[in-house]
Amino acid sequence: MSTVHRVCAIGLIALLATSGTALARADGANALRTGAGTVTVSWHDAKAVDVYLADKADATIDTARLLAANDRDSHETVAVDGAARRYYLLRDRADGSVVEVAERLIPLEQGSNFRDIGGYAAADGRHVRWGLIYRSGATPLLSPNDQAEIHALGLRNMLDLRSDEERQIAPTKIDGVQYRAVGYSMLAMMKPGQPMRNGVDLYRDFPEFLAPQMRILFTMLERDEGPVVYNCSAGQDRTGFATALILSALGVPRETIIKDYLLSTGLRRPQWEMPKIDPALYKGNPVAQMFAHYQDAGAASKPQPLVEADGTPFLMGALEVIDTKWGSVDNYLKQEIGVSDQDIAELKHRYLQ
Repeated sequence: MSTVHRVCAIGLIALLATSGTALARADGANALRTGAGTVTVSWHDAKAVDVYLADKADATIDTARLLAANDRDSHETVAVDGAARRYYLLRDRADGSVVEVAERLIPLEQGSNFRDIGGYAAADGRHVRWGLIYRSGATPLLSPNDQAEIHALGLRNMLDLRSDEERQIAPTKIDGVQYRAVGYSMLAMMKPGQPMRNGVDLYRDFPEFLAPQMRILFTMLERDEGPVVYNCSAGQDRTGFATALILSALGVPRETIIKDYLLSTGLRRPQWEMPKIDPALYKGNPVAQMFAHYQDAGAASKPQPLVEADGTPFLMGALEVIDTKWGSVDNYLKQEIGVSDQDIAELKHRYLQ
């Protein structure tokens, strides 16, 4: 039986392109939603592949369904229906190697930035497993079809990284899943009355401010309580920090982590992250008033790049603090979050393929 290598499907843009000739390289395949009922699977380098369809992330060739044999045109468009999550296995007819690929972005009608963090090349030549760890923006406006799509993922746990005010204004529509959150005020994170800070400076507080949430998240992962989803409002800042910790613990290179972080600008749909706020209903809630102002001014309608004017990603603010104060992400996880070396080894065993 061929070894199944897990590779990433970057969704709307190919961010991990490198040189190479083997199909099993992480940049060799992609799965992209190209229509309401179609997904186009593409690859390069291999002269001919057999394309298989599977409904489970851990499927093998023996359990998958053949869609196309001896395909030589480097792409296959597949009709999809229903809410089931699908995985595509590409077997190189020359050497028998097998690549698994899936859509990174979950195609929701009224959701934002809901995506699978699987597929990335990680430690020891392995790849992050698909279908176990999801990240997302807020989910207060999901359509019935969206709810069915998410239900089909088989989620068992959800960690909401948002503040009390955000959760009150925009409660999630994901149900039937164990839900957890840590209470805090958005004002505590924004520090009103202090000079306005840029993105990098704001992120410098994340390692300590979000430590309680990270302890919950890593406990979920250690206890194999997945599939799991975690979210904030936009699915980019607090969620981006959490994702960086997970991928780093699994041995994903920092360059890849930053590229995954920057995907949010293109994958967000802000109109579905928060309902229209009537400020008259929240006279004593300055956070609600702030969001209402952003909505009226149009400031919340368009995703903004997650980098400073000089191109520095905001996420580097948090990572630089971790590197300076703790020496590495692994040390931060051990000393601040309580994740031991044995825990990290177990996480790699469970979430890498």
